[in-house]
Amino acid sequence: MEDTTGSNPQALGFTEKLKSWLSWSWTYVCFIWFGMVLIMVYVLWSPLKLQETLTSASVFLNTLTPKFYVALTGTSSLISGLILIFEWWYFRKYGTSFIEQVSVSHLRPLLGGVESSSTTGLFSSVNGEAEPRPSVSECKVWRNPLNLFRGAEYNRYTWVTGKEPLTYYDMNLSAQDHQTFFTGDTQQLRPEDAVMQKAWRERNPQARIRAAYQAIEMNHECAAAYVLLAEEEATTITEAERLFKKALSIAGKDINLLVYIKRRLAMCARKLGRIKEAVKMMRDLMKEFPLLGMLNIHENLLEALLELQAYADVQAVLAKYDDISLPKSATICYTSALLKARAVSDKFSPEAASRRGLSTAEMNAVEAIHRAVEFNPHVPKYLLEMKSLILPPEHILKRGDSEAVAYAFFHLQHWKRAEGALNLLHCTWEGTFRIIPYPLEKGHLFYPYPGCTETADRELLPSFHEVSVYPKKELPFFILFTAGLCSFTAMLAMLTHQFPELMGVFAKAFFSTLFAPLGFFADKMESFMPSSFWHQLTQI
Repeated sequence: MEDTTGSNPQALGFTEKLKSWLSWSWTYVCFIWFGMVLIMVYVLWSPLKLQETLTSASVFLNTLTPKFYVALTGTSSLISGLILIFEWWYFRKYGTSFIEQVSVSHLRPLLGGVESSSTTGLFSSVNGEAEPRPSVSECKVWRNPLNLFRGAEYNRYTWVTGKEPLTYYDMNLSAQDHQTFFTGDTQQLRPEDAVMQKAWRERNPQARIRAAYQAIEMNHECAAAYVLLAEEEATTITEAERLFKKALSIAGKDINLLVYIKRRLAMCARKLGRIKEAVKMMRDLMKEFPLLGMLNIHENLLEALLELQAYADVQAVLAKYDDISLPKSATICYTSALLKARAVSDKFSPEAASRRGLSTAEMNAVEAIHRAVEFNPHVPKYLLEMKSLILPPEHILKRGDSEAVAYAFFHLQHWKRAEGALNLLHCTWEGTFRIIPYPLEKGHLFYPYPGCTETADRELLPSFHEVSVYPKKELPFFILFTAGLCSFTAMLAMLTHQFPELMGVFAKAFFSTLFAPLGFFADKMESFMPSSFWHQLTQI
């Protein structure tokens, strides 16, 4: 199919010229048009008998009873209130004003505005040239390295509270991960593999468990089926560990299965208190499969080492993975900040620091906190318990609220263990926002904060959780405007109903004051221009 825009360049050129002319006229000729309207009103004042019309209108308005004005202002208040309710609902649901969105989408192009979509993918480089922003990776959803067990942890939460901690979107992503991870080669699927591939796609947990048992009946050495049972049927960590050991014994040489099972076994050992054993298993796994850094096993290792309070080993892991060429995470940034804060936080005092200034070590700790907060600004409210925690999702969005929940859920205890660390965080974290350039299209230590995190986090986190939004969205103008209009007209309706005579005097005084400049302008024009000139104009 041929491109219609290229087949008619003349029409396209005419449209562009028309848009540019409208933009120019709107920008520069607005005041001239307004002046011409005033002149035309004055010229046609006598021929159209505008004076008599205004007189009759004023007589008609004077005959109206106060009930009319009460009904008028009450109706205005009702309509503006309905608009306010709709605008507020639309803002809460979509994060923008409906009126502003329609104005930008339909009116801005006619007035010569630039489409916003043409600039969202660009940001300025150091030399001033435009570069494409890496929008693909900044909103990528990652598997949570420390995700909980469905049967032994998530389901227990559901049994106690009656709430579902996982969203369908999150579980669907896990199903896709399992299908890809355990049955990647679709050309050589065994019958039990086909059953398991279908099992991962089942929405009903009991249907998944039944499919796993069906696969075991077909082949008693189906390791993937035991993995599913360990994840979803086991109601305790001990039972899950037993099933994972069974799966490990029959996994064979399937690297994907081996890595997944060994990692989950290490996590079982960590949850059961065998922390040194868990650390050894994680280190062995990282040595055995060094190319699988994308699985972020080092984040499991960091959390276990912090539990052992092996801070020197934590620093060694950070030295390897906190590299400028590697993708960052909240675990990397905030663990680095914790180690530096721990060195000075036990003796830190805001009053003393304000008198003598910050020492070099304190300055390093504050800079590390600022760096961590810039990477993920949602974490401090969870660490400082200003916001309630929920169970972390199975997938997270880096720099988003989902990552903040996952980090704080496992690392809050480590911050509490370091004396004074949370106090230092409380005193310094908000200072980060004075460092980040505004507007936020510019970053400081990292790329600019992505604007897609709120939408993705709402898909990953349960509906009963209030998603943290950064930067905090200000209320749109039209919500404030309709709120003010609704309140003002409601107040006028009430006052007119209670004090009709007084409000009538006030209305007359208001309108006489409002039209006083127009009368003054007309008198000056009459005194400035000869009467014959206006008479000749009226005869045209």
